Amino acid sequence: MTLAHRLAQHGQDVTLFERADHLGGLASAWSLGDVVWDRHYHVTLLSDSHTRSLLAELGLEHEMRWVETKTGFYTDGRLHSMSSSLEFLRFPPLGLISKARLAATILYASRVKNWRRLENIPVADWLRRWSGKKTFDKIWLPLLRSKLGESYRETSATFIWATIARMYAARRTGLKKEMFGYVSGGYARVLEVFHKQLVEEGVRVELGAEVSKISSQSAGEIVVETADGESSSFDQTVVTLAPPIAARLCPDLNDEEQTRLAGTQYQGIVCASVLLKKPLAGYYVTNLTDEGLPFTAVIEMTALVNPSELGGHTLIYLPKYLASDDPALEEPDASWQNRFMDTLFRMYPHVEREDLVSFQVSRERFVYPLPTLGYSSRLPAQRTSVPGIHIVNSAQIVNGTLNVNETVSLAERALSKLLKDTT
Repeated sequence: MTLAHRLAQHGQDVTLFERADHLGGLASAWSLGDVVWDRHYHVTLLSDSHTRSLLAELGLEHEMRWVETKTGFYTDGRLHSMSSSLEFLRFPPLGLISKARLAATILYASRVKNWRRLENIPVADWLRRWSGKKTFDKIWLPLLRSKLGESYRETSATFIWATIARMYAARRTGLKKEMFGYVSGGYARVLEVFHKQLVEEGVRVELGAEVSKISSQSAGEIVVETADGESSSFDQTVVTLAPPIAARLCPDLNDEEQTRLAGTQYQGIVCASVLLKKPLAGYYVTNLTDEGLPFTAVIEMTALVNPSELGGHTLIYLPKYLASDDPALEEPDASWQNRFMDTLFRMYPHVEREDLVSFQVSRERFVYPLPTLGYSSRLPAQRTSVPGIHIVNSAQIVNGTLNVNETVSLAERALSKLLKDTT
């Protein structure tokens, strides 16, 4: 959407193809009964300059709500607050030396500039070195497994560096504390305004248009075919889909490009949106370090979003990250609901079954690429071997985490190369 917006601003004739019947992808919204909110959990930081600039262009930044939130940890069957330096010092699961090493690890990572050097160091080795074995086994290893599964063994230290760097970005720019923000109405509001802006700029938005093939013709045209048998010709195309899908749709790419695209490892997600009549504990995010829990974290969205925007209910997200080919992605909603809710009721005994208002599951196979060892050296280029076919996707976020700000930033960086080829 950002690329279509920028290209249209530069006088290009743009068509945007979207398989779904709405725009937004992973940032799209859905209905939970009478409540409409984001399908996955998102938050804007004060330091997310690219997102905030785009929202300002759309006339939405004044609708931002900024809140200071709290963080929890669920460890050894107990819930602990980790929202201040004092609470960190009192954190029972770690001794004083382990806490000092953990704090030093986070501080050091926030100051590292040369992220490329970390690309060749396994994240587990790097964290053991800086935090020590006790802290690694108690804190870091459960968190790595919850987000990466056993693929953490192949993941480089840039993963933890990028995560810490984003959270410390505001502090590096002189802000005293980090605030979390959201647009009133969530991404449903943002996407509605953005869609309208694209149409006003002359962008043709084709919804419900699943692209089945992108190929080059002898006259230099690029033909985009859709699943319903329609085809359209363009001078230039930009494929923003995950690399394995891009490889399948673009058969004219050379063997090396196909191999690089198809070989990019992705994590998928099963993410439950849960509406409750009662709040949980007031932590925006609760990190989980106990083994055997069926979800990765507990995101209590109404610790950030005013419950009045959600019909007075509490909205929580229960994510479970999985490999993109994990068969569990096909499990029925009822199976996930039983496991997720049984565990949630045990963790929060004051919440009962009759407090459940709505439970819905979102599944995505390609959410974020794994920053494996030497990752940036294996990425396919934006400009492909086929003139007129370009690839700009989340795999090209090589020194950050997947979030809306990094995605908008990627589009902004890609623009100049696209305009050069267009002219």
